Amino acid sequence: MAKILITDDEGSIRRTLREILEFEKYEVTEAADGLDCLAKVKKTTYDVILLDIKMPKMDGMETLEKLQELAPDTPVIMISGHGTIDTAVEAVKKGAFDFIAKPPDLNRLLITIRNALDKSNLVVETKVLRQKISKAKVQEIIGNSEGIRQIKDTIARVATTDARVLILGQNGSGKELVARWLHQQSHRAGAPIVEVNCAAIPSELIESELFGHEKGAFTSAIKQRIGKFEQAQGGTLFLDEIGDMSLSAQAKVLRALQENRITRVGGDKDISVDVRIVAATNKDLRREIAAGRFREDLYHRLAVIIIEVPALNDRREDIPPLVEHFIAQICTEYGIAPKKIDAEALHLLQEVNWTGNIRELRNVVERLIILSGDEIGVADVQQYVLPTSAAARQQLEEVFAQFDNVEDLHRFIEQEFAIYKNI
Repeated sequence: MAKILITDDEGSIRRTLREILEFEKYEVTEAADGLDCLAKVKKTTYDVILLDIKMPKMDGMETLEKLQELAPDTPVIMISGHGTIDTAVEAVKKGAFDFIAKPPDLNRLLITIRNALDKSNLVVETKVLRQKISKAKVQEIIGNSEGIRQIKDTIARVATTDARVLILGQNGSGKELVARWLHQQSHRAGAPIVEVNCAAIPSELIESELFGHEKGAFTSAIKQRIGKFEQAQGGTLFLDEIGDMSLSAQAKVLRALQENRITRVGGDKDISVDVRIVAATNKDLRREIAAGRFREDLYHRLAVIIIEVPALNDRREDIPPLVEHFIAQICTEYGIAPKKIDAEALHLLQEVNWTGNIRELRNVVERLIILSGDEIGVADVQQYVLPTSAAARQQLEEVFAQFDNVEDLHRFIEQEFAIYKNI
């Protein structure tokens, strides 16, 4: 039975609407003003809210704005005995589902409520579908090495809390998978996990990306934009490569974590947010703090729980199950029968220097599936994998041979990295 909340300061109006709606088999609750409405919405989820515009204590427009924060998916139908076209337009702009003048036409009222319920049901179905898709996309963390067992144990302990998590590890080691698995095991799994690659967004745009912006906030802001914090409402915000975030953006994120509030760029209204923060980086944040590139106070806010994802070279016993998993996955994507792999070929893969970690391993498995015969054997690994690995190793050895000590090598690497950043 659909639940409807009627908010009107006139008791006679509330009683009349209640009798009509209860006759139509709706479950009806009454609120005498805006404050009473908000109090009831905090305790109960309603399918539709009928809201009068003119009320004491808190008028309908102000109440509507608060409802957009408390129950953004609940359709609100505005009603008024002094309504004009301008009032109706303003109400819809602020998020109302529809506007009905008093005294309401009974047929129009019931049709509008049915339409609002259709929208509400569609929102619920969409969320359920997204949750199913999300579950389908989140693959299990493959492996039984000591490092992976510790990660699984930590996730099991932490997932049910709202503690912030900082994930550390090399590029391609699986930090994103850990974040997704953490979200999937949490009580927020029904809400979205929103990912932000802090390294891929220019510093001048990161604040707009995270917090959103108001229309006219800057030259290209032709309409209002909802930021990632608001998109992740009720769910998880995954800040990937947070070590690359600018200091100014770090300050804004710190405020959001401290107060659970954000302000859109160009706006002056605080917006309450309820998100769990999971961050990841391949950098040594302690070193970044010492260099003045990362805020220490933000680090302590993020690093309540630290999960370190081991490099593939440190968990070589997990390579066979990972290879089997990727073979099944890739062959399914290609629409072919899964190929077998020789035990000796697996052993050879365990000897490779996996600088690209899991990402590199998957690429190699895909290459072997494409280029090998019915079974992946030692010869395939020797032909399609080892030459690349050997060439890379030889190239590194030639570079290292140029230097007499580690300090000279470090200086060379820093110089090359500086040149790369300026390209």
